[in-house]
Amino acid sequence: MAKPKIALVPSAQGSKFYSVLPSSGVGDFTFSRSGSATRINSQGLIETVGNGVSRLNYPMIDGKVVGCPHHILEPQRLNRVPNSDEFSGSETNVSVSRNQVISPDGTLNADRVLDNNNNGEHLITGSYSGSITSGLDYTASVFFKSDGTGGKGVIRFYLGAWNNAVFNLDDGTISYTSSGVSKIENYGNGWYRCSLKSTAVSNYGNTILQLAIANSLNQFSYQGTSSLGNYFWGVQFEQGSYPTSYIPTNGSSVTRSAETATGSGDASTFNDSEGVLMAEISALDDDNTNRFISLSSGQYQNRVAIFFDATNNNINVQIRSNDVNQPIVGEFNNYNIKEFNKILIKYKKNDVDIYINGFLLSHNTNCNMAVGLSEIAFDDGGGLSDLYGNTKQVQYFDTTLTNSELETLTSWVSFQDMAEGQLYTIE
Repeated sequence: MAKPKIALVPSAQGSKFYSVLPSSGVGDFTFSRSGSATRINSQGLIETVGNGVSRLNYPMIDGKVVGCPHHILEPQRLNRVPNSDEFSGSETNVSVSRNQVISPDGTLNADRVLDNNNNGEHLITGSYSGSITSGLDYTASVFFKSDGTGGKGVIRFYLGAWNNAVFNLDDGTISYTSSGVSKIENYGNGWYRCSLKSTAVSNYGNTILQLAIANSLNQFSYQGTSSLGNYFWGVQFEQGSYPTSYIPTNGSSVTRSAETATGSGDASTFNDSEGVLMAEISALDDDNTNRFISLSSGQYQNRVAIFFDATNNNINVQIRSNDVNQPIVGEFNNYNIKEFNKILIKYKKNDVDIYINGFLLSHNTNCNMAVGLSEIAFDDGGGLSDLYGNTKQVQYFDTTLTNSELETLTSWVSFQDMAEGQLYTIE
């Protein structure tokens, strides 16, 4: 197989996404983010990286780091909770003890909440500036850990109506969800990141978020015993349809800026007439937005693109030539875009192939080519529709490859590789 002209793999953090090929550095992607952000490091701990530093995020399966890291790009999000690691507010029939156990960032800063023997709700209520807008999605998330008492974790917030979810911290399951979408993720050492997404049904002037203790009947209003509790840390409330990476706060709300990665290659790198673009990528969520990686002229009118679409959250592959979409069959809906998929397009005039995960899915013999190709970017070619998601690799070849080579390039090399790529557990 020919050597790729550009090969991006998750090799290092810094001001770029560093391509191992070419060695000149012309294939590096320029990375941008104003401010810091967090990642999961190789020890499975949440770690902050500095202003403008890209992130290599390690995958976790059943609370353990498994496999190699991947690049992550995320949209701008605001954590409205002003003290994320010491969530506070009015305490109703509970007491809070600070800095009781090691949190997911590896330090002694996680707190414990314990009920009292009163009959009623057992919760902490935080009220913050930041209005709620009808029709928009909001997501609350918190790291919970069992303290051995059997107390369940509860997330509850107001979006014109109360929304709540109950999480069983002894077995890592969701016990109850009133509305919206709840999720629980194993972060190891007994910690679970629990989240709830719901849609506002009316406007409201501020943000009200509660953390509660639930009993064995999933009730947070009950006859207390002074013996039910849990540990908590890392509270986040953001406007959006899914929880993004943890945004630490200390006294005020914090915005993590949007991230971009653009400008890999130049006009001498790419071949307008023929070539191969392959990306191993996954989406952050089914968020009904267009998310592109494109080989383009620096404008969307001429591009070879792989993207997750806004309508059906499926995989799309597209060639656009002089502002005209070419008639290739490139929409594929039988894939989970939140899992890693190896997606490839081989382009040549009247000879276009599309492969996903080792299978030829489309062959087209009536297609013009994009012209003036000069860069690969994690956007639509014109600076919009950024690919917010995870990337394991990007490869570009300036000639076509054989069908056997294309199949090999997009196949899993082993069952272990496939399982880890799809974040499955092998038992």
